Amino acid sequence: MADSVSSAPAAPAGVRISDDLARAMRGWRRDFHQHPELGHEEHRTAARVAQLLRGWGLAVHENYGGTTGVIGVLAGRLGAGPTLGLRADMDALPMQDQGSHGHRSVHDGVAHACGHDGHTATLLGAAGHLAAQPDFAGRVVFIFQPAEEPLTGAKALVDAGLFRDFPCDEIYGLHNNNCIGPGQVGVRVGAILSACDLFEIHIRGLGGHAAMPHQANDPIVAGAALVQSLQSVVSRNISPFDTAVLSICQFQAGSAINVIADHAVLRGTVRTLSREAQARTLQRLRELCDGAALGYGCDIRFDHLLSSPPTLNQAGPVAHVHRAAEAVLGAGQVVDPVTPLMASEDFAYLLDHCPGAYFFLGHDGLTCHHPEFDYDDALLAQGAAIFVTLVVQRLAAPISSNTPDN
Repeated sequence: MADSVSSAPAAPAGVRISDDLARAMRGWRRDFHQHPELGHEEHRTAARVAQLLRGWGLAVHENYGGTTGVIGVLAGRLGAGPTLGLRADMDALPMQDQGSHGHRSVHDGVAHACGHDGHTATLLGAAGHLAAQPDFAGRVVFIFQPAEEPLTGAKALVDAGLFRDFPCDEIYGLHNNNCIGPGQVGVRVGAILSACDLFEIHIRGLGGHAAMPHQANDPIVAGAALVQSLQSVVSRNISPFDTAVLSICQFQAGSAINVIADHAVLRGTVRTLSREAQARTLQRLRELCDGAALGYGCDIRFDHLLSSPPTLNQAGPVAHVHRAAEAVLGAGQVVDPVTPLMASEDFAYLLDHCPGAYFFLGHDGLTCHHPEFDYDDALLAQGAAIFVTLVVQRLAAPISSNTPDN
């Protein structure tokens, strides 16, 4: 499908976002930051997004697929053509906002500590700019997605028929990243973010008196051995040319200092950069649990709680991001290939169904998930300009600086 998108022989200059629109984006972003909402609960955010899109004349689909997702569709006035998808995530994190800024969260225990407030405002800015000057052939589908943090929102949209109802030739998404410098974009072909698998291991032994361990079957001993043996998966079962991270983050057992517990629970996560490493790691986790059950005479159950694939960019869309970002930011401002992160993103589900690319916007400041994190408002106009320039270049739209100011 992607080959049908036009490729201009020479890239036009990058789009500039007007000062009025940049100020409006900052206002939207700070409002979202002050009123964060958790995944699948983004009702206020979604309503504001839909209101703005509708005010600019887009076709708006609220509560898409029974979720809080909002889909906006803008048709170019130059007639039929390909369709580009642009996506932003809307949800916040279940953590306290410890920032000192005036727009800190008013909701106890909920904070926009990852930048999704900025992503939503960025995509709104791109929609507003293009709505004011839709001189392109084809359509742009603006996807405002719920629940990225629990890695369930994108899959929910896909399962609801996102690409059946709004077929896209290419799809693009972005994220702030302080691993590259401000004013830079990072992108790469292949895995840019890892797969994520969450698991829980239940070890059932036989409880007893701490002074008489021979009459019990201690699940803590089995669990401790299992924690160590699981690390061999990365060091001995994954190719040294591939990447995997396996972390046991919880070990819970017992209720008294002098009682051998009858049950222990391990919880952890696996991050991998390829589907092959993902499958191999999960296979070995199950095998080692089975082996420990035999070796220690315990009942051990491995529960695979959640899985998302690695975020895999395709070469063509990466080249288009590179070209658009250089047009906006200047030559030499694109880090390609950027070092991948072992964090995960459910944009991966969208890339499983549509060619596209995910890229980083460099920022100076705290890393994501820090309790004092606040999105750098300077990135808003940069991100919107890159999104718009992608549309301009891919759908051969003339460039204009006309933008709405509401």
